[in-house]
Amino acid sequence: MMTTMNSCNVLQAAKLLKEQDWFLLLTHKNPDGDTLCSAAALCHALRRIGKTAFLYRNAQITEKYQPYVSPYLEEAGFVPERVIAVDMATEQLFPNGFSGKVDFCVDHHPTNSFYAGKTLVDPDRSSCGELVMALIEKLCGSLDREEADLLYIAVSTDTGCFQYANTNAKTFSAASHLLARGADNAAANLVFFRQISRARVELEGAIYSGMMYHRDNAVVVATITQEMMHSCGATEDDCDDLASLPGRVRGCKVGITIRELESGESKISVRTSKDVSSIDICSVFGGGGHEMAAGCTIPAAPLRAKELLLAVVDEVMK
Repeated sequence: MMTTMNSCNVLQAAKLLKEQDWFLLLTHKNPDGDTLCSAAALCHALRRIGKTAFLYRNAQITEKYQPYVSPYLEEAGFVPERVIAVDMATEQLFPNGFSGKVDFCVDHHPTNSFYAGKTLVDPDRSSCGELVMALIEKLCGSLDREEADLLYIAVSTDTGCFQYANTNAKTFSAASHLLARGADNAAANLVFFRQISRARVELEGAIYSGMMYHRDNAVVVATITQEMMHSCGATEDDCDDLASLPGRVRGCKVGITIRELESGESKISVRTSKDVSSIDICSVFGGGGHEMAAGCTIPAAPLRAKELLLAVVDEVMK
């Protein structure tokens, strides 16, 4: 576990939360299942021990996740005394509309900048959900079924249903523990892994047909433009885990997904094999993440973003 002057362990974090109240929990920009469901589970646990806690109304929460987080979204007029960031490595990931200081951060990214007053971070965890699970058990003594359901979604979505390289023995142990506590894995797997919309099917087809291959398939680039989204009738709800698609090509060591934003910028997701660092690529553009999964935003259209990325990849793969 990483340590700095403002870091803490699970026991210290639980003690800190027990001593405070009136919490607002933040989820990051373009929120995924890990940040949303980890935050919802922690919010539920805080309420179980008598605390007042809500989730920040992140405007980018997609329809798929609304049923899981809506019971926890902040009420009008709520004024927090403490702010908790969940699965958020840097201040650049603050959700749109939020400004101010963060009192506590729980995270699993090795690139965490320790911007919060106190930080619980463990990069050995495959997901923030695993760390939140340990924190809740210190807070409450055990998990209830609602928390188990939410944390199963957090863990499974951040590991690609246990397929990504970040999956380890601790991950399977956590999943087993969550199932023992009542998590409905069949229901979660159906929603998040087994079924997709017709628009997503068409979008994937367009992505595959437009993939570009470099270095004898060692570098694969997928581009998603606004035009592709509109022509397929796709929404944000259809964009989960697009970053995994380039890596499905046999021989791929660096999979790059470039997604054109409405602003004209390009959102970049990089997935790599163990011998190439995603962080080394994305940090050039101010991004971060994990060694084999990182991201950044490039203020350029997709074609230019691709040129810039391939130049960096060439340097990293020398």
